[in-house]
Formats: sequence, structure tokens, C-alpha cells
Amino acid sequence: MELIKRIFRKAIVVLVPLSFLSAFIEWKKLPISILIGGILGFANIKGLAWGVEGLFGSGKATGKMIFFSMFRLFMLFLILSILVYLKLVNIFGILTGLTVIFALIIIEGYRLSKNLPGGGSDSKSDQRF
Repeated sequence: MELIKRIFRKAIVVLVPLSFLSAFIEWKKLPISILIGGILGFANIKGLAWGVEGLFGSGKATGKMIFFSMFRLFMLFLILSILVYLKLVNIFGILTGLTVIFALIIIEGYRLSKNLPGGGSDSKSDQRF
């Protein structure tokens, strides 16, 4: 959960200034769309983390976890569909917010993997990068 907290803190630091800057491009929908995309991306990752923790805790996938995963994806799709259908958001703003969260997950995951035993660039195959 520490990884999720770090991603949340960094997402705020990136998404809020990005939404303020986007107001110069389109001030009506783009800033709030970026924030909504970030919130939806973060909620999705939080639900995914909950499912993975449950899977590791029990050792097998339960019906409850499978239902929650399907329900989470359905709700994400439903919320995005409604917002786009009603033209309340800019689709590029939503994608920007989701991309920021995705990029932060990759960056923080890479940093975490470098700190784990056996991680880092000790092997010869990693030295070419």
C-alpha cells in the first residue's frame, strides 16, 4: 500500500498543475477532464491492488474477488460512457489523466524493483542500458 500512497501523492503533484496549464488550451472541459481521468485511474488501481492483496492472502481466486474485478471494470466503462455521451468531459483530458497515472505506476514500480534484493543493474544484461 505504500506504493499506492506514493503514486497518489505524485499524481496530485502532476495532475493539478497540468490541469491548470490545460486551462489555457481549453478552459471549459479539459482541466476537469484531466482530473477526472486521474481520479478514475487511481480508483481503478486501488481496486486492482485490493484484488491482488485478496488473491495473495487466500492463495486462490474467490468468487467475490472475480465479481469485484468485473464490477470494477463495468463501473469504469459505465462512468466513462456516461460522461462522454453527455459531453461533460473532453476525451483527450480523460486519456491524459489516465496516462499520467499509468506512467506513475510504471515509474514507481521500476524504482521499487531497483530497491528489492536481486533488482537493480548488477547483472551484465542490464549494463547495456
